[in-house]
Amino acid sequence: MATGRTHRPATRSRGIPEATVARLPLYLRALTALSERSVPTVSSEELAAAAGVNSAKLRKDFSYLGSYGTRGVGYDVEYLVYQISRELGLTQDWPVVIVGIGNLGAALAGYGGFASRGFRVAALIDADPAMTGRPVAGIPVQHSDDLERIVEDDGVSIGVIATPAGVAQQVCDRLVAAGVTSILNFAPTVLSVPDGVDVRKVDLSIELQILAFHEQRKAGEDTGADDDAEHTPAVVPPAPRGTTGTGSRKGPDGDVPAVMPA
Repeated sequence: MATGRTHRPATRSRGIPEATVARLPLYLRALTALSERSVPTVSSEELAAAAGVNSAKLRKDFSYLGSYGTRGVGYDVEYLVYQISRELGLTQDWPVVIVGIGNLGAALAGYGGFASRGFRVAALIDADPAMTGRPVAGIPVQHSDDLERIVEDDGVSIGVIATPAGVAQQVCDRLVAAGVTSILNFAPTVLSVPDGVDVRKVDLSIELQILAFHEQRKAGEDTGADDDAEHTPAVVPPAPRGTTGTGSRKGPDGDVPAVMPA
């Protein structure tokens, strides 16, 4: 089986936009679920709903792949699974190293979804000598002194950083110098990399903060709705002279609501 070091996906050379590339895994996940249920075909509307996008955007994305479906029939599920897997480079083996085997790193090492999606955890690396040789998810941890040798021996092109923030950049620099060209960063810091190296950042605390923002907004809207119900007059008074009769008045920039929101 081919390794990740010598074969790169063809998405950039074919001019597929990054936004489309980011949605392809969503389509693949939805298609895989359909395939497991032995569903032969799917309409763009059904697949778009399952992936959480609108159908027009889905059809546009698939046009970059040269897949247009059949009117009245839809898309062939198995063919799309193959087509998207090939475009994402998942029809070949991608050896991955995980650096930093704390709680998060150990959890990532035990994640069964890697192997089923074309990724093989080739090595686990940690700077703690007490961790060296200890099996995690069936893989013995190796010391960080051997990082460069491990990357070279296993032909690794994808590195996962799950270290504390203070050492993440140093680990990143060593991975890049060893030949790693794609990094998935779980450390709560921004990494600086040279051109030609791709970094994807996963920050769980930021995602939780965004959810907290939405929860606060929803709570505020609920409170505002209750306040509006208490203070809305039963009869809307007639519009005063000089207004348009629709609860607005003329201002220097056009119609202005008679009652401005707080």
